[in-house]
Amino acid sequence: MEFKDYYATLGLESTATQDEIKRAYRKLARKYHPDVSKESDAEARFKDLAEAYEALNDPQRRAAYDEARARPQRVPMPDFGSDRGFDPNEGMNHSDFFESLFGKAARGASSPRRRRATAEDHHARILIDLEDAYHGARRTISLRVPVVDAHGQVTLQERQLEVNIPKGVREGQHLRLAGQGLAGEPGGPAGDLYLEVGFKPHAHYRVDGRDLYLDLPIAPWEAALGATATVPTPGGPVQLTVPAGSSSGRKLRLKGRGLPGDPPGHLYAVVGITVPPADTPASTQAYEALARTFPHFNPRSALEA
Repeated sequence: MEFKDYYATLGLESTATQDEIKRAYRKLARKYHPDVSKESDAEARFKDLAEAYEALNDPQRRAAYDEARARPQRVPMPDFGSDRGFDPNEGMNHSDFFESLFGKAARGASSPRRRRATAEDHHARILIDLEDAYHGARRTISLRVPVVDAHGQVTLQERQLEVNIPKGVREGQHLRLAGQGLAGEPGGPAGDLYLEVGFKPHAHYRVDGRDLYLDLPIAPWEAALGATATVPTPGGPVQLTVPAGSSSGRKLRLKGRGLPGDPPGHLYAVVGITVPPADTPASTQAYEALARTFPHFNPRSALEA
């Protein structure tokens, strides 16, 4: 993905103040506005200008962009988004670079919860362990907060917050921390902080809403004859009956063993048959005997119909 130099687009140095960014954009936007410009590439230039201004005019986005610009081989998703609400060309299609850096939700992001002109609601995404969602927890998180100095330069500073993770929180749910956003002006009232919850990858479980899915390996004879298997759940291991004649892909439900809620989710153990190797004379003879026992068994019969 091509890295975009938004400063060069606006004809500025990276040390430009916020006021210089605004002046440069207004001047160039008038020149390349498709309604008045006679340049053949006016529309494309105007979109590039609008995107550059949207990235640099907001102190949060500018700080994230400056950080990515210092390491162009990496394009990190920042931990925040702003509700400043500037959109010089509402509905425009942003470049892949812009969306990889700020996310699709950053397009002219304007929050309906914005309460006053000076207050800013902010958004961050946090990753939690699935066990925290199951039991509830209190965690300390670190966020990068943009700070504008007296010269109009933006830097990121670390900020730590104590966050209560409620029992049963769902992936994608937003946690609101009242008054933990940023004030638009020094001493002004602060907006709220919204934390979008994501789950870290888990060694055993896949999450679908409140339901959990677990791959359950079983031996061929357990699939054929039935068995009792010990299955891990977030609340502790349980005994699960595997019915005789189970095949790969069969889902065995443990009711109410998913994430807490009203109603709680379920845990589904997805059967997968694991075949032992024929790596000894005895195991090879056992497979040969099995083949003689089922001479007419054809696992591919459905493909031949």
